[in-house]
Amino acid sequence: MERTERNKNGNGTKIERTGSIHRKVKSRQHKAEVMIAGEQLRLRLHDGKLIKEHRYHLRNYPNCFVAHEVIDWLVSHKEAPNRPVAILLMQHLIDHDIVHHVCDKSPIFKDAKMLYRFRKDDGTFPFNIEVKIFMRGQSLYEHLIGGKDSILQLREEKEVMYERSFPGCQFIDWLLQNGEVPSRRQGLELSRALLEQGIIQHVSLKHHFFDSGLLYKFCINFRRRRRLSELLNENQREEEGVAPSRQEEGAESPFMLRKNPSTHGNTTFLSTQPSEPKTASGSRRSSLTNQPVTGSYSHAHSLASGPVVRCNPKSVLRRNVTCEELLSPGAPFFRRVLTVLGDALGWGFVVRGRSPCYVQAVDPSSPAATAGVKVRQFVCQVNGRSVLHLDYRTLRKLVMSGPRTVVLEVMEPID
Repeated sequence: MERTERNKNGNGTKIERTGSIHRKVKSRQHKAEVMIAGEQLRLRLHDGKLIKEHRYHLRNYPNCFVAHEVIDWLVSHKEAPNRPVAILLMQHLIDHDIVHHVCDKSPIFKDAKMLYRFRKDDGTFPFNIEVKIFMRGQSLYEHLIGGKDSILQLREEKEVMYERSFPGCQFIDWLLQNGEVPSRRQGLELSRALLEQGIIQHVSLKHHFFDSGLLYKFCINFRRRRRLSELLNENQREEEGVAPSRQEEGAESPFMLRKNPSTHGNTTFLSTQPSEPKTASGSRRSSLTNQPVTGSYSHAHSLASGPVVRCNPKSVLRRNVTCEELLSPGAPFFRRVLTVLGDALGWGFVVRGRSPCYVQAVDPSSPAATAGVKVRQFVCQVNGRSVLHLDYRTLRKLVMSGPRTVVLEVMEPID
């Protein structure tokens, strides 16, 4: 009898622990949805010219928006049924550190002539470990979805078929083959971190991640178009303990959207956190993309109606520089050779531009920062190959397909 009671207590503790883990995963998945929806909104507001430089009390505030103008936009674009709901949506973004008042005077979003800014547009976005893992997960998702021979396939486990699933051991094989991790141990650690952050899960939610034939799948569809109203609905479902419905495929991820190239082209995150106040998203290796996400915390890699395009904040370059100027004798630049040893989250810098490419942002705690990579450096060579006349997309592919250790030859302005 005593043993039976002990077994009951043990099972109760196990169920309690499992429920706690599931609640944490659901909470992290909701945070991920908020980040994606917030990023999609940011890109649309940039495209609609609502985010721009404003002057207030004899001071200029770049990359910000007027509160009541965004509320007007949300209602007119049917992202919210009325102004009170639109205010709740923007407050939700403030509560999740996506948006803030330009002077951080108030944590409350007010429908008034007040200036607010997306933290991605001033470099104050909190790139903690959870965000970095989220962006890394997004990068891997985009890489897998876009691959010709993707490991995401229809598979069977215990007589049940699961779409876009993959065996744990095959996922680690893929990470190794694509240079995402240097060893199986680190591949297992990364996979477990992705599962704990709610990016991937066992197909029947019965196991943690193992280097075995157990099947797993991505639980976040990064490419699905989100409506802001979903944020409040998901939050309400989470509080009521109701599981969210299965989401359908939609438009491309905000970190993969493109618009007509500007003077400097678009940005792609090779890792995560930007250190400069004006950065964009995208990414591949450690994605958030700009967002990265590009984020990209990248690769660093669409709300409802209207065209969804990607719009980058202003370049960190003080002026345009051509390849001819960089190569000309006596040019105000000096050459440096830097060796960047990537870690489990990537290299930690953002490149932008097209012939020549330059460093747009650097994560201050990344391997790139340790190696001496700085903003406004122009990338001349990667692992001994000249890249001066390449655009950022080709440069990204070259880095991603190469070894974990990247040797960069850069031209740094003489200040």
